[in-house]
Amino acid sequence: MSVSQEQATWFAGAFDSLVTNVGGAILGKEGVIKLIIASLLSEGHVLLEDFPGTGKTVLAKALANTLEGTNSRIQFTPDLLPSDVTGVTIYNQSLNQFEFHKGPIFASVVLADEINRASPKTQSALLEVMEEGKVTVDGESYPVGRPFMVIATQNPVEQAGTYKLPEAQLDRFIIKTTLGYPDRSIAVDLLMDAGNRSRASKITPIIGPDALIAMAELATDVHVDRSVMEYITDIVGATRDHKDIALGVSMRGSLSLARMVKTWALSQGRTYATPDDVAELAVPVLAHRLIVDSESEFAGVKAEDIIAGIVVDLPAPAYRAA
Repeated sequence: MSVSQEQATWFAGAFDSLVTNVGGAILGKEGVIKLIIASLLSEGHVLLEDFPGTGKTVLAKALANTLEGTNSRIQFTPDLLPSDVTGVTIYNQSLNQFEFHKGPIFASVVLADEINRASPKTQSALLEVMEEGKVTVDGESYPVGRPFMVIATQNPVEQAGTYKLPEAQLDRFIIKTTLGYPDRSIAVDLLMDAGNRSRASKITPIIGPDALIAMAELATDVHVDRSVMEYITDIVGATRDHKDIALGVSMRGSLSLARMVKTWALSQGRTYATPDDVAELAVPVLAHRLIVDSESEFAGVKAEDIIAGIVVDLPAPAYRAA
């Protein structure tokens, strides 16, 4: 079923309202907020990597508070166990049976704070639920429901006591992005409002789970010309043959980019995606999935620059709106 222009206009209006609401807690970061909300509507997960004190946790809380759903926060530490995330089965003596007690992963928006401080065993507890939306404990599967999103944060500066995220888990994040420091005028505005220590808590819900699911399902029907899909395939293929890359983008990465492109087009009120959408989203969707060759990495080559270079070098196709 194709998307009508009326539906696209409604979607874009709702999208802008979500951006504005979350932007009440994070000033001057509209571009990043748009990426994260597009990820939510693409039913993906987000990895925020940035310096301490840039507002990663505030942004995640603001998004959670925007939705009329449940939200939880997991502070990852080296002693955190997988059962502390997923839940545990406990024997109930009065009922003479085992009962499953859900962990904090059972929420609409889950903030996984400083995810790289947990052990690989605990990190791996997220693999199944991030991909399939369910948790398996003692042979029983428990769905987490929809909508469901994990927003993970990590600090790239403090490496003591941290564990690098495995490539299999990085591949399950639809985007990786950063907030960065605010510009001068925004920084002054924040200082003037320094007495407001809980900006995220003042964000109120403006959309319910059913409406959010409807938006996500509508995005899947956006028209994408075959030439645009070929463009995505060519970009991904170029990462696998690049001299500075030890491991290129997987098929999961291609599918993630295709999903994000549809949502991004609809957020701008269009019923069709363009090559420009692909070029704009290629770096945040694909860069974190690459493994840069060790010698190239030592020489200062960055995955983001590689993807950006591939997009520049590959000619964008002509496309049709319908």
